[in-house]
Amino acid sequence: MIRTRTALRLTGAGLALALLANCGRHSELDCMQRAMYFESNRSSRDGMVAVGTVVMNRVESGEYPTSVCGVVGQRNQFAPRIMSRKMNTKTAPQLREAAESVLQGERHPLVGDAKFFHAASYRASYNNMHYVVTAGGNAFYERRDPALVTQPEPLPPVEGLTGY
Repeated sequence: MIRTRTALRLTGAGLALALLANCGRHSELDCMQRAMYFESNRSSRDGMVAVGTVVMNRVESGEYPTSVCGVVGQRNQFAPRIMSRKMNTKTAPQLREAAESVLQGERHPLVGDAKFFHAASYRASYNNMHYVVTAGGNAFYERRDPALVTQPEPLPPVEGLTGY
């Protein structure tokens, strides 16, 4: 019982260490698949690769954790309970292949340096969102100075760019 109470009192650095320990039981491939599975609606390979590209952009940016699991497991950045929810990989037959491909260097050709996305149906009121592509049910964007935003609205969906 004491352990449970102590665990519930974890905050700050202790919570961060606990989250890292949770990520430690997953491989980079598993973490990438989780991001793609829960964020792309499993609707297309393009959507999965676009999500994976954002994950890798964050890993490589120096502004986020330096591992795929660190980025995917970061609090309030991806789907709730992304690291613990069950996946039914039968509903996403291309999932493993797409995740492996992104980990080996494939990137969605239109995502570029974008590190952010939201559901394509969502309409944000921010003026610093420069949209680069809509794929897999998500609109991908870069944060820019409002004076440099030339594409302030999500683009029409594009699919079929990353398929074989």
